[in-house]
Amino acid sequence: MTTRILPAPGSPRRLAAAQLANSVGDGAYYVCSALYFIRVVGLSPAQIGLGLTLAWAVGSVAGVPLGALADRRGPRGTSVLLALATAACVASFLFVRSYGAFLVAATGYAIAQCGLAAARQALLAGLVPAQERTGVLAHLQAVLNAGLALGAALGGLALGIGTERAYLAALALDAVGFLLCAAVLLRLPRVAPVPGRAAGEPRLEVLRDRPYALVTLLNAVLLLRMPLLSLGIPLWIAERTSAPSWLVSALFVLNTAAVMLFQVRIARPVTDLDGARRAVRVSGLVMAASCAVFALSALPGAGWAAAALLVAGAVLQADGEMRQSAGSWQIGFSLSSAERTGQYQGFFGTGVPIARTLGPTVLTSLLLVWGIPGWLLLGALLLAASYAMGPAVRWARAGSRPGAGPARGGVPAAEPVRQGAGAGPVGDAPAA
Repeated sequence: MTTRILPAPGSPRRLAAAQLANSVGDGAYYVCSALYFIRVVGLSPAQIGLGLTLAWAVGSVAGVPLGALADRRGPRGTSVLLALATAACVASFLFVRSYGAFLVAATGYAIAQCGLAAARQALLAGLVPAQERTGVLAHLQAVLNAGLALGAALGGLALGIGTERAYLAALALDAVGFLLCAAVLLRLPRVAPVPGRAAGEPRLEVLRDRPYALVTLLNAVLLLRMPLLSLGIPLWIAERTSAPSWLVSALFVLNTAAVMLFQVRIARPVTDLDGARRAVRVSGLVMAASCAVFALSALPGAGWAAAALLVAGAVLQADGEMRQSAGSWQIGFSLSSAERTGQYQGFFGTGVPIARTLGPTVLTSLLLVWGIPGWLLLGALLLAASYAMGPAVRWARAGSRPGAGPARGGVPAAEPVRQGAGAGPVGDAPAA
């Protein structure tokens, strides 16, 4: 099991250790944060939703300039500083007792998370050969899910105790996790910053790269799958099916275990852009099938058959998620400018906060308002985006991009599970 999850010794193993350090705390945070803000801070669900939407909107904009900062100043130092900033923002939640303070803390948290994701991607690109990055990212994704599962269990204990001190302990665990993450990142080799801009070169080159923008947009559409497990499916089970409510937890465990066990294996064939396009295309087919199966679970009189259909849909969803992740990592890195990895990864990573911001509204509208036709429409949308990715990648690879470096054909990027923040390693972490 350990060899299946952990990458090779050296820098990849240390990147995994940093990932594990913060993902355990994140798991506890994801489980406890909403109830903490409601029961301890005194906010309403509407206030929390609006505040997080605004915070992640700001964070998505900040990812590109912070990624560019990692390019100019060096990704290791930038990653360490942003991990420390994330720890400080999480720690500030312990003292938040008003809506204004919550907005400030949440916005700082989102900015630090988005910047950290971009800086860590640039750090990985500087430490891992191009042909090995997708494999390393797959290992990091498996470690991420293992940490989230452990953290969620600890968060569950805090929920069971239900006191203010228990909630505070869960959030403090997340802050400590990011401090440990910073300490581990500091032990990695230094990656030299890229040369400064030439005269007349745009400050943020990626914003003029239209093919890369299209690829990023399509990836953001595909990432609408992220809030499914934390929001769409739980609401669907409660409102539209006769399946038992405990199935929500079982499906989360199933998904987490599947990624831990099979992400590395599924990512192994994805070594170039052709393999990445195929992986994304197949992921669209699998996700469309998953949506159709989930839709069938609401048929009248399904009973326990509804539970069986939900499990089958969750298995398909996990498979599609892992294929889409592997393909998008390869595409995001391979099409980045070799000299501007940080800002390109910051831009590609905006798909995650976009999915967090728009996903809840899109999913609740499609699934709870439209019902079965909404599932079918969601499946069709994911399928269309997955098939459109192929022509978009060919356009980007054809050379109609300003400043595309020789590293094209290199490798992947990352996105964060299904429920909260997540400065992924790089990796797929929860979508709130």
